[in-house]
Parts: sequence; structure tokens; C-alpha cells
Amino acid sequence: MHSTKANALQILIGIATLLVGLLVYLIDRPPDTAYFLAGWAKDISLHDKFPNMFGHIGSSFPAFAHVFSFILITAGILGSRKRGCLFICLFWLLIDGAFEMGQRYSSTPLKFIPSWFDGIPFLENTANFFRLGTFDYLDLIAFLLGTVFAYIILTFTMERRTGYEKKG
Repeated sequence: MHSTKANALQILIGIATLLVGLLVYLIDRPPDTAYFLAGWAKDISLHDKFPNMFGHIGSSFPAFAHVFSFILITAGILGSRKRGCLFICLFWLLIDGAFEMGQRYSSTPLKFIPSWFDGIPFLENTANFFRLGTFDYLDLIAFLLGTVFAYIILTFTMERRTGYEKKG
């Protein structure tokens, strides 16, 4: 039976990129602008304590970081080969792109969000994500660039199989 092993380097690159994306929110944006930071982040926010560190790139870097990181983490955990990596890249590009387009045409996804999402952590903000979120074409470009760069990094960090490995 063939088993895949996780690729720790890919996972670590993905996590590191997520942490840089988190810095954008902690330094350049007010703490109440992101659901996952609301409440507790006010204590650690550096928003008005440092100058804007990320500049114009900070507006779309989280979009880049999200798709890039989730691709690397997913492929790294699954120990994916090239075809699997391509599938994972397309999957996350479509997911992130769909959520961004959902902000552009919010009336459509709002019809399908069940009322029982209210009160469930993370799901409770789904309607507000679409209702209050801001569509940005630059985020779509960031998703595309993040996907391309992720695939490139995946191919460079993929463990090579020689065909001479012992079969277990």
C-alpha cells in the first residue's frame, strides 16, 4: 500500500506566510476590521502605534497570503504530487474567488445562508462577510498570483521519488 508523508517544509512556509498576513491586520488595520481578531486583538493591535508598514501591498496581501498558505498547507499535509498540487491550487483559487465574487453579488449567497449559522462561532459571521464585505478586483489578482506562486513553491519543495525506493 502506498502512503504519502507530509511535507514539513511546505507546511512551514504556509504557516509563516499566514503569520505575515496576520501582521497586516495587527499593524496596518484597525482591530475591528477582521472577524477573527475582533475583541481579543484590541489588546495586541499595533495599529496606531506603528506607521503603516505594508503600504499599498497591505490591502491585497492578505488575499495573496490566504490562498498561497492554504494551498501549501493542504498540499504539505497530503504529501501531494504534481497532479494533486494542481488540483489543490485550483480548488483554493475557486474557493477564494467564489467568496470574493460573493461579496460583489452578495444577494445571491445571502439567500443560501441558513439561519442556524447564527450563534455558531465562525459561521455566525457568514452573512456579514457577504453583506458588509468589500469586493476588490485586486484581491482576485492577488488570489491568482498566490496560486501561481504556490504551485511554483510546491514544485520546488516537492520531495522527489526516484523509483528505486524500497517497497514496504
